Amino acid sequence: MTIARRTLLAASIGAPLLGLASRSARAAEFEMKWGAFAPPDHPLSVNALEATKRIAAESKGRVAIKYFPSSQLGGDTDMLAQVRSGALDLYTTSASFMTTLNPAVGASALGFAFKDYSAIWQAVDGEVGQVARKAAAAVNIHVFDKYWELGFRTVSSGTKPIASLADMQGLKIRVPVLPMFFSMFKALGASPVSMNFSELYTSLQTKLVEGQENPLVNVYTAKLYEVQKYIALTNHCWEGMLIAANRTAFTALPADIQDIMARHINAAGLQEREDMHKLNADVQAKLVAAGIKFNEIDIAPFRAKLKQEGYYKDWRTKIGEEAWLALEKTTGALA
Repeated sequence: MTIARRTLLAASIGAPLLGLASRSARAAEFEMKWGAFAPPDHPLSVNALEATKRIAAESKGRVAIKYFPSSQLGGDTDMLAQVRSGALDLYTTSASFMTTLNPAVGASALGFAFKDYSAIWQAVDGEVGQVARKAAAAVNIHVFDKYWELGFRTVSSGTKPIASLADMQGLKIRVPVLPMFFSMFKALGASPVSMNFSELYTSLQTKLVEGQENPLVNVYTAKLYEVQKYIALTNHCWEGMLIAANRTAFTALPADIQDIMARHINAAGLQEREDMHKLNADVQAKLVAAGIKFNEIDIAPFRAKLKQEGYYKDWRTKIGEEAWLALEKTTGALA
């Protein structure tokens, strides 16, 4: 995705698009809201907006979707609750966060599961994705077929490079408020601290925590490079993103509307993957320019440690045999 395209589409979130949305909404048969944490110029937002425009065009104005970036409708917990209640029609969420409802939905976020993107797309576009959609449906959430992405998560530190498993021992690291992440870093010997992302910069600045883990784009956009010095390309979790809807509400829509929405949301997801891949490469170069020092690691000892500490065994029980066996078809044996 070029900067020009990203900027042009992001700018359309402002007044001109909202004016167009309000004009078309008066005649719309189906008015919807789409909530997301991503800022307007993020590939998640840019491609979501493109999908809403294409849906409106093909439906000839029958569907008008208003997009709310930057957590305008609340945090992830709030938006997920709104989707479940039917107050929010569409929601961009991570597969890992969906483990709070049904662990099988987030099997793709398991620690050190994937070695490369070919394995990821084989899994989530195949059986792992099928099982995730089935698990989401069990809690009345419809998940569209194509995963979007945020990228591989990496570990950063403000005190020392993380070059080996030994460097993880006792590391006070911020993790999301999710058991899958907390238990992983605990098993690796770190001292994880669960907190919301909004608290992270200040916590790193005041040395409440030494390090954190996030995809590179989050490190850059949140300016965490100002309070961190080193990034290890651990790629310990792949952060797949899902477009979720209230299943009862979505399946009640006319079949042609469901089809139009699914096709354009899935197509936008494929484009977002390409845009995100390019952006992450660009962001790494920018972080190097900002003074961040990168290093790669051998993940084999990390995987072995998780196996030794029972992490995989525990999560196999939580996500269930169907999701686990689907995952291992592309990752190889984990537990």
